Amino acid sequence: MSRIVYVNGDYLPEGEAKISIFDRGFLMADGVYEVTTVVDGKLIDFDGHFVRLGRSLRELDIENPMDRDDWLEVHRQLVAQNSVDQGMIYLQVTRGAPGDRDFIFPDPETTKPTVVLFSQSNPALVNSPKAAKGIKVVTIDDIRWGRRDIKTVQLLYPSMGKMMAIKAGADDAWMVQDGTVTEGTSNNAYIIKDGRIITRALSNDILHGITRAAVLRFAKEAQMQVEERNFTVDEAKSADEAFVTSASTFVMPVVEIDGAQLGTGKPGPLALRLREIYIEESRKAAI
Repeated sequence: MSRIVYVNGDYLPEGEAKISIFDRGFLMADGVYEVTTVVDGKLIDFDGHFVRLGRSLRELDIENPMDRDDWLEVHRQLVAQNSVDQGMIYLQVTRGAPGDRDFIFPDPETTKPTVVLFSQSNPALVNSPKAAKGIKVVTIDDIRWGRRDIKTVQLLYPSMGKMMAIKAGADDAWMVQDGTVTEGTSNNAYIIKDGRIITRALSNDILHGITRAAVLRFAKEAQMQVEERNFTVDEAKSADEAFVTSASTFVMPVVEIDGAQLGTGKPGPLALRLREIYIEESRKAAI
């Protein structure tokens, strides 16, 4: 059965959905995106994603085409029409399709943003086999542009990074700048040493993760120690535990970095406890 997707105000079977070849998202990667998790048919951290979407759009001087309630309605319609119990809703807003290719931004009065949303079902999202086993990561140079805090659709290098990891027999890659870890290809990165959770502080160098914010809040409420600072690759390799966070993985334990086994080589107790807390609390707050 074909998914129902949303394109510029219309709900359509995915095979009937079309955008212009002149859309700036296609030609210039001139757009932003968000991914909101669905658990039990409800949306996790919707308001956090809505706020970050607005910030990303403002940073690129793109008009926000909908208010909060309209965005929420589209999300809920896609969950309902596609019978999503566990999965994600992906949204993308581009600067639109001015009718020809040009580096200069089109007039926003005559070229409106392009809005696309679709669902992705993942029945194993909560009870992930990978979370029970843990993932392996490799480190790669971070050569992305300097505004990683904007959630743009410029995802070529993160995609290349994932392929580098797979070719090296790992699951994902952590990016490194000036000797310290910035983040994963599609997630925020953490290590745990002597009971302390260590992760890079917010700046233009990393994405301001919505799941990151929730996990750190839950960790502090559980009386866990949190340090927001840079950490080196050597620190990471000698850590007791490590993990990543994202909307699509929640809290995902890391058991190996560049071939160096962490702890027992199995997901550590603090990472697993954080995953439990995150899922439990997020289910309570889902809308």
